[in-house]
Amino acid sequence: MWDPATYLRYGDERARPFHDLLARVAADRPRTVVDLGCGPGTLTATLAARWPGSRVVGLDSSPEMIARAAALDAPVTFGVADVRDWRPDPHTDVVVSNAVLQWVPGHRELLTRWAGALPAGAWLAMQVPGNFDAPSHRALREVAARPPWRATLAPLIREAPVGDPVDYAGSLAAAGCAVDAWETTYVHLLPARPDAEHPVSAWLEGTALRPVRAALDAAGWSAFRAALRVRLDEAYPVRQGQVYFPFRRIFVVARTGARAQESS
Repeated sequence: MWDPATYLRYGDERARPFHDLLARVAADRPRTVVDLGCGPGTLTATLAARWPGSRVVGLDSSPEMIARAAALDAPVTFGVADVRDWRPDPHTDVVVSNAVLQWVPGHRELLTRWAGALPAGAWLAMQVPGNFDAPSHRALREVAARPPWRATLAPLIREAPVGDPVDYAGSLAAAGCAVDAWETTYVHLLPARPDAEHPVSAWLEGTALRPVRAALDAAGWSAFRAALRVRLDEAYPVRQGQVYFPFRRIFVVARTGARAQESS
């Protein structure tokens, strides 16, 4: 289960990659804009503001997230759907997938399929976290591998579910797209209070720790979080009342059929 309130604890930091991604999408008057994995819908609403004449659709597999999104006063059609089952219609000119595909095995093939099904000149923009080798995730894997939790958590812990920018660029270029791919490391300055949980743990609870929490009972979750706190304190010490949290992200913007148009 996704918790919109937990996810939005660091809403500004999570929103910045979305805006950086969309800044590279030069669509003028798209007919339909689809946000796959729209979460609580706050960022999807900005798409409707940018393209007020377009039909904007937000889809997410979490009923909790869609319930939160549907409560927004935004001209967006929200619905529950699995991105693996989604197919673009002939009027879909912009597809956005922000911090979603890291949860979907085989998503490079999914991107290629979307690129092939979209009309020529459509835009496909995606962003995924590229921080799976960061101290935060190494600590998560190390604690999850300890005897009290290994059997329960081993199937849930992912080593490297995303590729590099070159991987995605190669797949989409081979599908006939013009591709803009890059990576950025943000340094988030997360406030830390002595009476609160470690801010990186609070961040992870909105994403990577979600399946861990769901798999453990209350006592197991409390013990796991305490053990993880020790490792996070070592990796991300508090300085000047805050934690410096580097976060790498991978971006790809592709335009379908563009290479064929350029060569004609």
